[in-house]
Amino acid sequence: MAPESLTFNRAAKVTIMAIQSKHTDVRETNPLRRTLADVRHGLLGLHKALIVAEQLTYERIYGRVDSTGQLLQLVMNDPWFTWLHPLSNMVVRIDELLDGHDQPTVDDVAMLLTEIRGLIRPSELGDGYERSYFEALQRAPDVVLAHCEMKKLLTLPSV
Repeated sequence: MAPESLTFNRAAKVTIMAIQSKHTDVRETNPLRRTLADVRHGLLGLHKALIVAEQLTYERIYGRVDSTGQLLQLVMNDPWFTWLHPLSNMVVRIDELLDGHDQPTVDDVAMLLTEIRGLIRPSELGDGYERSYFEALQRAPDVVLAHCEMKKLLTLPSV
């Protein structure tokens, strides 16, 4: 399987997990892996809140989304939802670190957390992702709550 296909399949899996929001409790003993697992869980919560917010806006314009399968197809392929892909890809990167044979290093985790901090930085004046994220925060209380949860996770002393 080509690497691009593998990444696409993992991104689809992340989207499905966010849509279905089935959380499994991960008990990690390694502090770096625990941090990654906690941040991953927070990102999935944020991803789900953003998908729901975008779905509601999409449905006001284009009509009802009839199934989870249809929503998955929209999130993966429709330009309306394209701006969410960096968040999906970040979860995939965390999954790859957690699933790998090597233990994540302090540098690996620090780099990812820095990228995530940048990813959850909305901008009213920004383009693309930053602007869309800002707009979602303005219209969806669940996105605000998930955003605040991510901010808390990223400011914990262990992180």
